[in-house]
Order: sequence, then structure tokens, then C-alpha cells
Amino acid sequence: MKFDQKLQCGTLIKRYKRFLADIEITNDMGLSTELTIHCPNTGAMTGCNIPGSKVWFSTSGNPKRKYPHTWEILQTVEGDKACVNTLLANKLVEEALVDHKIYELKGYASLAREVRYGEEKSRIDFLLSDNASDKRPCYVEVKSVTLYMGEELVGEPHIGMFPDAVSTRGQKHLRELIAMVDAGCRAVLLFCVNHTGIKRVRPADHVDPVYGQLLRLAAEMGVEILAYGTDISPREVTITHAVPVDLTIKPSLSDDLFGYSAL
Repeated sequence: MKFDQKLQCGTLIKRYKRFLADIEITNDMGLSTELTIHCPNTGAMTGCNIPGSKVWFSTSGNPKRKYPHTWEILQTVEGDKACVNTLLANKLVEEALVDHKIYELKGYASLAREVRYGEEKSRIDFLLSDNASDKRPCYVEVKSVTLYMGEELVGEPHIGMFPDAVSTRGQKHLRELIAMVDAGCRAVLLFCVNHTGIKRVRPADHVDPVYGQLLRLAAEMGVEILAYGTDISPREVTITHAVPVDLTIKPSLSDDLFGYSAL
């Protein structure tokens, strides 16, 4: 997915009120100024909201927007890039589905977005179907992963976890996917790994233990759990490769140590 324009660069001052961030930008004459931009991410953004980090943002031409600039990418303290705009995950996955980059989901003739389904009145991100074959309808739910855990915290490097805050909505989606398997359909939870440093994905049991339990139950019940990584630059973000998902139960981490909270 190419950005409509080359992103502009700045330095993060702070992220606050969930949807806002202050950054510092420098013009061609070397003069610095502060700018408030929109933050399209409702999560805790742990590790992706550190003051002093390099950020990239886009600019909208819509005159009705109070904050015309949108935070898109951040460079982490480890030097990796993370796409913090969670709204882009579905666009990336759709592009990958159309281009047949997700091996497990190839061969469907039809793709529908935001289809209502389930007893809990959800909307599935993508419904894949093919009336001309014996393929079962496939319900695909997408989650963006940017929570990075270093070796000093979990004993091995390059671990990504989901969610980064308690997610009752994510729990609901897992229940709905399990119900679709019971109804005879395919159901897939696809982690879109929007962090170039993440090489393996696990449930964040220390953040949302209920989600971790439901994710493992979903896998046991036949929900397919996939993860795909991305290449990230200020010009484009693209899904490129499969990433392993580890559902083994690990020793719990301290909530107090990391300062997580439900948002």
C-alpha cells in the first residue's frame, strides 16, 4: 500500500487523550515548531509512544478536519519501524488477499468487507467465498500487532504480542469466529504485524488473560490463527511474509512492571 504522498517527518513530544500527539517539526531554514496531529490508535501503544522518537505523518486536504495531520509511522528505540495507524491494517490485508500474498487464503473468487454476522452483532473484516467451488465461506478477522517485547523482558528477542490493552471487543470477535466454525465455515484470525522488529507473535496474557484463553480455545476449536509481517517505509507499507504464532503458555509478566491499563 503506497501512501498518497511522501510522509513528512518529525519528533514525538507526547501522545495524549488517546487520539492526539504533539510533535516537533523543523523547516528548511532550521526553525522548529510544535504541531498537534491525530493519533489513529486506541491502544496503549506501549513502546510506540516514547518522547524523542522519530515519527512520520500524512496531511489531509480536507478543510473540515480540525487536525489535518495523521500519525502513520514511528521509529522505535531499537531502530525498527512500526505502523501505528491501525486503520491501515485492513487495507494492507485486502491488498495482500487480492495479490494472493497470503498463501492460506488463496483461491477465493469473491471478497466482501464489513459483513454483519454472528449472535453478538459483529462485522467481519473480510468474508471470502466462491460459489463455483466446494470451498467453505471463510470469515477473516484482522488485528494489528505493534507491541514489541525485547529479550530482556521475555527471554528471547523479537516477540510481538496482542492485545496491548484489555480488549473486550477482541474477545467478542474470538467467540464469533468459534461460532462460525461450529456452523461449518472457515474462520481465520489474522495478525497483521505492523512492526519490522517482530519475528514471532504470542497472546499478551499479562495484559488480557481472558483474550489469551479465548485465543487458545479458538485454535483448539478449529479457528485458524495466522500472522503476516510487513515492510514499512515512509513511502509504502506492504505485507511480505508469514510470521510464526506461538500459543504455548509462558510465565506471566507483571502488569505493574509495564504499566498496562484497559483503554
